[in-house]
Formats: sequence, structure tokens, C-alpha cells
Amino acid sequence: MSKSLTKSLFGWFLGLLALALGVGLIVRFWGESLWFGEVGYLDAFFKRLGWQMGLGLEITSLSLAFFVLNIRLARRLQWQEVPIPSTSRLAQGGNPERINPQSPPLSLPWLLFVVLAMATVLGLMLIYYGQIVWQGWYRDYYLSPLTSPKALDSPGRMGLVTLALIGLLLALVLLRSRFLFPGIAVGFSLLLGLIFSQRWTTLLKAFNPTAFGELDPQYGLDIGFYVFTLPFLQLLNLWLWGLALYALISTILTYILSANSLSQGKFPGFSHAQLRHLYGLWGFLMAVLVFRHGLARFELLYSPRGVVYGGGYTDIHIQEPLQVVLAVLAAVISFWLFGKALTGKTRRKTFYFAPVYLYLMILLGGFLLTTIVQKTIVQPNELAQEKPYIERNIFHTRAGFGLDKIEAKVFNPQGNLTLEVLKKNALTIDNIRLWDTKPLLETNRQLQQIRLYYKFFDADIDRYRVNIDLQKAPYENTSNSQQVIISARELDYSTVPESAKTWVNQHLIYTHGYGFTLSPVNLVDEGGLPYYFVQDIGTNEDQGALKTSSESIRYSIPIGKPRIYFGELTDNYIMTSTKVKELDYPDRNDNAYNTYDGTGGINIGSPWRKLLFSAYLRDQKLLFTQDFTPDTKLLFRRTVSARIQAIAPFLNYDRNPYLVAADIGEKSSKLFWIIDAYTSSDHYPYSDPGQGNFNYIRNSVKIVVDAYNGDVDFYITDGNDPLIQTWKRIFPKQFKTLAEMPSSLRQHIRYPEDLFRIQSERLLTYHMKDAQVFYNREDQWQIPQEIYGNEAKVVEPYYLIMKLPEANSEEFILLQPYNPAGRPNLIAWLAARSDDPHYGKLLLYQFPKQELIYGPNQIEALINQNPQISQQISLWSREGSKVKQGNLLVIPIEQSLLYVEPLYIVADQNSVPTLARVIVVYNNKIVMAETLTKALDTIFGDS
Repeated sequence: MSKSLTKSLFGWFLGLLALALGVGLIVRFWGESLWFGEVGYLDAFFKRLGWQMGLGLEITSLSLAFFVLNIRLARRLQWQEVPIPSTSRLAQGGNPERINPQSPPLSLPWLLFVVLAMATVLGLMLIYYGQIVWQGWYRDYYLSPLTSPKALDSPGRMGLVTLALIGLLLALVLLRSRFLFPGIAVGFSLLLGLIFSQRWTTLLKAFNPTAFGELDPQYGLDIGFYVFTLPFLQLLNLWLWGLALYALISTILTYILSANSLSQGKFPGFSHAQLRHLYGLWGFLMAVLVFRHGLARFELLYSPRGVVYGGGYTDIHIQEPLQVVLAVLAAVISFWLFGKALTGKTRRKTFYFAPVYLYLMILLGGFLLTTIVQKTIVQPNELAQEKPYIERNIFHTRAGFGLDKIEAKVFNPQGNLTLEVLKKNALTIDNIRLWDTKPLLETNRQLQQIRLYYKFFDADIDRYRVNIDLQKAPYENTSNSQQVIISARELDYSTVPESAKTWVNQHLIYTHGYGFTLSPVNLVDEGGLPYYFVQDIGTNEDQGALKTSSESIRYSIPIGKPRIYFGELTDNYIMTSTKVKELDYPDRNDNAYNTYDGTGGINIGSPWRKLLFSAYLRDQKLLFTQDFTPDTKLLFRRTVSARIQAIAPFLNYDRNPYLVAADIGEKSSKLFWIIDAYTSSDHYPYSDPGQGNFNYIRNSVKIVVDAYNGDVDFYITDGNDPLIQTWKRIFPKQFKTLAEMPSSLRQHIRYPEDLFRIQSERLLTYHMKDAQVFYNREDQWQIPQEIYGNEAKVVEPYYLIMKLPEANSEEFILLQPYNPAGRPNLIAWLAARSDDPHYGKLLLYQFPKQELIYGPNQIEALINQNPQISQQISLWSREGSKVKQGNLLVIPIEQSLLYVEPLYIVADQNSVPTLARVIVVYNNKIVMAETLTKALDTIFGDS
């Protein structure tokens, strides 16, 4: 094959590849713009896309231009052949400095060492920047103190990848350096562009900052500088460092490999022009180091060195001035190198850069001095030296996690519960949770899934205003607020039999889930099963309706036609309003069918739309199907998590969306998902992130997703948060005020569990405000343990309807008890309020330290040691079943504590949990009875 034909085929290949990429980008852009237009956030999409594309193209172009100019200059100045002094040119008045090498030569061993060192640095640099792109690509939208950003790979495998890359680079440097450096320049420029494109939020926040109104204790700058501006400066430094380092490495390698130096076994040295080029690049690198040392001063406020997180004694007294000295020295070196590059004054010995040695000596000396000061001055007198910085850490960690807003109170249990007190707190008693989400889910999956293709993915605690059947409540109810567990019956296509998994079934027929179950947490039906307010599909009057326990429930709980097209499991795309009817719900021995009439979806009835989305979804069957009509619509991104993350990727999200049945009066839909969203940062000075990757967090947004139409609304719940103020300024049309949320939905907002867990974990240490107490860990707390099922586990936060000691009425709260470290007794409990007008307020009730208050661990021990209870549990466990202990609830009632634990029985041949007994513990009385009413009657007298 001739060279011209090879070039022609290669050109055609590149052309077709470019065409395919161009068409793919156009299809992606068109499809995304139609989707964002359908959900009503097209302006936000265009703004985000504009910033992403603009940043990516600009940084890639600038980087590539810099690299190309540098490579071209290096190639023009490289040795074309081994330089030999020309006596004739010298005789004609030539300058020997411009003809002969101006630096010492390198022998073959040193030459190979330099090449290996440069290839190693280049490989590590490419891997480092590649990891940054990887982590930006696979961003974790959820918050957890136990997780960190996804790494590129396991450490062992990463070591092999690094060695393989370095070996490949070394081979290419030695064999194909002429083509290697331009290729890496193109790839590295794309990496830098991707980094900026992925971090478009960093630039937008930096250009739209909001003042916190708080100053950092070291430099007196507003906290907003650290949260908004510093991340952008660090990103800029990352870019400049990559430019300078790659340009210098590629230039040095180009020069020392020129003139067949490897085959000659010797590099003759750098020429006058080459040295001027290298001086300029060295000067650029040192200028970037000046910038780096300037940023390092501010980064000291995130230092993990010392007794607490944030700048400590050694950081402030040694590292801070050291960074200033190094920055000044780097600036001097940079000016000196730029001067030599511009003036052209080079001498043979100055190539060794004595000022650079001085810089390295000071850097090493600073490290040694830091270690000496830390070990000889700070550690022997740690409390005295670090006290001001411990106080800074306590103050700012509490502020970063919202712990400074906690109102602390004393709770002194009196042990004076009586029948009259219980009657006054009837709503609390009526809402004691006997059913938890786990056993209820197991029961739902056995009794309420109806068909294999339905699944109850999750269950959530909420409260509804309903008219309760008083005969099933243990005491007279003074209000109609009822704590319930709600669970959506979603469609899980993965459970459809393999023989039925056709394209038509997947995308046209099996389109949606149907209905939900609603169970009061305190009521039990016959046989120990959950009592359902709402269950099943179909009644005698209306086969499409859900079955309700009474007319009052039907009146109280909005149901309508509860089709779920958007949920936690609905991840496949579907087409609706086609010639094929959708499976609606099972109707006796047959099925009922329906056609979607909601407002969601993109019309794809035209041939052009079919072609577009066939390419967008990579589904050619969509293009050739004959089942579409002019009104056919496409619904995709149907999981609520994917939907909201696509619209607002700059927020973090709670892991637990929950379903709400509400009548908002404007739409036919009655089912909605509520998701909590957070603003967070890892740049809040002195705030300790623990094991997490953030040290500032606010629950600033509540998101509502219509389960039928797919509409998404963002409501700001914390207008004082500077981060959400900035995002509101950037996307003014995206956010609504909480007052704009329909009141029927606002009644169901609750304090989020993820945030509460994070704050509870931070409070274990940061409830201590005194620096000495904090340093000594005199009052360290821990989260207590309980027996759940048959295993020990930490007590998770739980929702209660109860009356707080200072409140006039019951409310919906989230509660977390605490133990002292190393001891099982209770020391405090934290409550988060969820009802208006106190939503979001945190209350910490601390027990007197001189009194022993039984904790969950101790109560569990007393229960398991009770002869009657242990005998009954052993008896059940021998008769083809097993006993599971439910959540042990610590329930504050006025100035007393009541402990309640349900017992479930699960047969070996049937995994349906049934509530067998209720254990109540009060003071030294332990009672196990068939119902909560009987247990309370035994302790407090006949009701």
C-alpha cells in the first residue's frame, strides 16, 4: 500500500471520527435542551453549559497554545548535530558563548538518570491530574461523615498503573520523543480544560460571592473569602503549576535528547539560546511557587497538624513566616531568572542556580524547625500553647455544622409519671412507635406487593392529620396528628419474568407503579400484623382506588389515582400515549390498562424527534416502531435523584427521599416526593470535618418532585445561608421561597436525618466549649447501642410526636440519645424540631451528671435478664420461629423517661414479622404485654 493511499485512508478515518463526534455532541445538546425545557429549567441549563464549554475551550486553547509555542521554540533551538567549535567563525569575530555549549556536558549515566527522573515526574503529574478529572467526573452527591470522594483505584493497583505509565513514557521518550511531547501537550491541555469545565461552580461562586459577616481569627478576612475566592485561586494555581512543570520537563528532555546524544553517549551541554529559554521557564515556575506560598498561608487554617484541626501554634509561629520568607525568596529567584532570560547574560557556572539551592535549604530547614518546635516547645506545654487555637477550632466547628444554634437545657428526670400525666400526654402515648420501617417493609413485600413486578423500595416516617379510630388507641386522643409509615408501591422492571422482557413491555407497557401503603406506627391488626390506613389496590366500589380503613381516612388522606411515574426505582425511559395501552394495575384475575395524561414528557411524534432520541438513547427500535402516534411522549430521568441532580448538580442531597400524599389544589396529582438538599463547603476555616470531606453544611433547600407529572420545584428553607444566596443570585429563576410551597406540603417537611446524624456525630466532642475540658476530653460522649433483631448496633435517630418540656403542645421531632464515653448510662438527648413555627431549631437536654439515668444498653440488659421475658423468648425461638427485638425508644414525657421496645416473631417458613409483645420499662418496673395498653395498665393502673 502506497504512502499516499495510507495518508488518504487515515485522513478519511479522522474525518469520519470528527463527524461522528460532532453529530454526537449535537444530538446530546439537542436532547438535553429539550429535556431541560420540558422541566422548566432551560435558562439554567444554557448558563451552566455556556460556562462549562467556555471554560473548557478557553483553558484547553490557552494551555495548548502555550505548549505549542514552547515546543516549537525548543525544536528550533535544539542541537541539530553535535556542536564543534568553528575556528573560522571565531576568527571572523564570532562570539564563542553563542557557538559553544555554555553548561557542563552530561555523560551517559547522568543522561539516563535525568531522562528517568523527568519521565517519572511527568508520569506522576499526568496521573495526579487524571485523578482530579476522575474524581470530578464521578462526584458523590450525598453527604456522609464516613465517606470520601471516589478514588481512581485501589492503592496497590494504582502503584502498578503508575509504574506501567512511567515505563511506557520512558520508552517513548527514548524512542519517539519527537511525537511524544506534542501528543502529551494535546492530551494534557484537554485534561486541564476538563478540570476547569468540571469545576464551573468554583468560578461562578468566586464571581458571585456573598459575605458571611464573620471574620477569620488569624487574618481578619471575611469567611466568604475562604469559601468562595480561595478555591478559585487554588484552581488557578493548579493550572499554572501544570503549565510551568510540563513546559520545563518537555523542554529539558527535548534539548538533552537532541543531536543523537544517546547514541553518542554524551550530551554536550546547553547552548546560550537554550539556557535563555530554560531560564525563562524556570522563572515562570518560581513565579508560580510565589503564588503557591501565598495560598499556603491561608491553607494553614485547614492544617491537620497539632492537637486540633486548623492552624495551631507551630503553624502560625513557624509555618506562616516561613511561607512568607519562601515566597519572597522565590520572587527574587524568579526576577533573577527572568532577567537572565531577557538580557542573555549567561555563564557556564550560573546554570547551577545558587539561589535555588538557598531556597531548598530554607525549605528543608523550615521542615526541621517545624518538627523541633512541635516536639520541644509545643508538645511539652500543649494546652498552654494551643489553647487559643483550640478555642478557634471549637467556635468555628460549631458554627460550620450549625451547632452554635443549639439551645442547651437541663433535663432532670423526676420519675413521677402517673395515669393522669399520661392522659395529659395522650398524643405522645398514641404515637409511640411499635412498628419500625424495616419490619413493615418486610411485611409489605409479602402482603402488599400484589404482583412480582411491584416493589416497596423504602418506607418513611411522617405525620398526617387524620381522624383516628379511638377504639384502637390506648388513651383518649386530644388531637388528630398521627405518626405513620408511608411506603410507595413502585414498578421494578428487573423482576418481570425473562420471557416477558421485551422492548414493548419495557418501554410501552410496564410504565409506572401504583399506590402506597400508610400505617399508623402504634396500631396492630389481627394476628400481630400492621394496621393499614391505606392498603391494597382496588375496592368493591372502585377497582382503581386504594383500600382505606374508614371513610374518615379516605377523607383525610388525599389519594386520587395514585400512579407513580417518577420515584426511587423508575429508572428506565418509557413512551406514553402510544397505540399500546399501559399496564395500570391488576384487576382481580385480569389487568386494567390506561394511557398517561400527565404534563410530563417530551413529544416525539414527529420523525425528526424519533431520529433524534433514537440516537440520544442509542435505541434503534425507537426509530422503527409503528406504535407511536403524533401525541406520543418520551419520559426519561424518572428517578427523583437523577432528575434533581441533573437540574442542580451544585447541591448535595439527602439519601432518603420520602413520599407525601397531599392535595395542593392546582393539579390532579396527589403524590409528591420531598428531598432535602444541602449546601456545603470544605473551606470553612478551623472547622473540623472529622472523617468527612466537608466542614460547613446547611439544609438550605427542600425539593418537591411530582410523582405523576415529574415537575421539580426548589424551595429555599435557610435564606441566611451565604451559599444559597450566591446560587440564588446565579440562578434567580430556579429557587422559590418556602412561603410559596403549598401549605399541604409544608405540613410534611421534616428535619433531615442525614444532617441530623452529621450534627449528632460532631456534637459528641463539640458540645464541650471550654478549651481545657475539650483538650482533656473530660466530657466525651458516644452514641449508645441497642439490640436490634439479634445484633448490637448503635441507636439511630428516630422521629417522635411528643411534647417538649417547655412546649405547650405536641410536635414532630427527631431525637438522638447520648452516653458518656465508656459508660452505658444516658447523659443527654438532642431534639430537632420539624413543625412550624419552630422548624429547624435544635434543643439539647442534658441530664445531671451526679444522677444515674439508664441508657439503652442497660435497659436491654435488664430486659434480657428478666426471667419471664427471657423464658418466653427462649420458648418462641424453639418452636420454628425466631424473635427479633425492635428499636428501643427512649421517650421523654414531661420530666420523666419511658422506655418502650417491641418484640417481633418471624417464622422460619414465613418471613412476615408479627408484633408479639410490647415491653415497657419505667423506673425499676419491666413489663411485657400483648399490647402497649396492657403494659401501661400494669405499670400505672387500669385506664
